[in-house]
Amino acid sequence: MINFVYHGHACFSIGDGTSDLIIDPFLNDNPLADIRENEVRATHILVTHGHSDHLGDALAIAKRTKAIIIAPNELAYYCQSQGARVAPMHIGGARQFSFGRLKMMPAWHSSAVINGTNIIYTGVPCGFIIEIQGKTIYHAGDTGLFGDMQLIGDRHQLDYALLPIGDNFVMGPEDALEAAVMLQAKVTIPMHYDTFPIIAQNPYLYVEKLREKGLKGMVVKPGELISDVQIKA
Repeated sequence: MINFVYHGHACFSIGDGTSDLIIDPFLNDNPLADIRENEVRATHILVTHGHSDHLGDALAIAKRTKAIIIAPNELAYYCQSQGARVAPMHIGGARQFSFGRLKMMPAWHSSAVINGTNIIYTGVPCGFIIEIQGKTIYHAGDTGLFGDMQLIGDRHQLDYALLPIGDNFVMGPEDALEAAVMLQAKVTIPMHYDTFPIIAQNPYLYVEKLREKGLKGMVVKPGELISDVQIKA
């Protein structure tokens, strides 16, 4: 059994009783987050790209907890230069960690750390396929729709697909619906919406559209546990 919780925007935590993972921990500056950085316990921090609403509080958490930041190569080495422990990976690569197997997937987006007029490019963005305690979770990261999602769905029996629906910077609901059809996860969970006015969406309408396609979707509020009971409903 895993402890799987949504914290708003694109941040999720996953615990198995031994390891504690957090993905894209944008917390202190996130008006919708249910927790703050100093409340996080972590052994591993997964970061999809360098934008402030995804790298977020990763460095502060890593320095406090000694957690390992797992990120695309250039972003990982940026984090290392800031004093964090890192495990660099790259697109298509897989690696066994104490919690299970992690594979880094492509995402159509960009990646940079931006401080005022200073822009530090941090390689390519990514998504993750996480295999933990018999469950397979796909976190798409920030991305537009791309055809290889069909290949991801064909090759992996996904329990959960975590898909952005906010539009403007990422997929909108229509493209995210097509992504869900290709992925064929047991449960699709929308993310990356409503944090800012420009990405306001109706996640319940999105889930209804999934249902019309014969797919199961679930709207999860920040702080809500995503349980195995729900996946079987």
